[in-house]
Amino acid sequence: MAKAWARKLYNSKEWKACRASYIESVHGLCERCGEAGYIVHHTIYLTPQNINDPEISLNHELLEYLCLTCHNGEHMGNHEPITAQGTQFDAEGNLILVGRGFERK
Repeated sequence: MAKAWARKLYNSKEWKACRASYIESVHGLCERCGEAGYIVHHTIYLTPQNINDPEISLNHELLEYLCLTCHNGEHMGNHEPITAQGTQFDAEGNLILVGRGFERK
């Protein structure tokens, strides 16, 4: 969910056009792993100070299309896991057991 100060950009026709053209330019694939992409990531993190600068917020050179896993790794990559070993969240947000060849809810 976008932060309150970023909502104006993400709801703008300029961002929507930029986002669509960028996704098309990378053929809809995650630029890190090649899976289906999910989110256009700004390689220079947006702040209240730079969000209105189109050279940063709307610049294809500063964007990267990522799948959810790669995007989460970008933002949480240097942190401890948020679940206990052998568990993870499924696509619906339910905690499930994983490993040893089984997965159950």
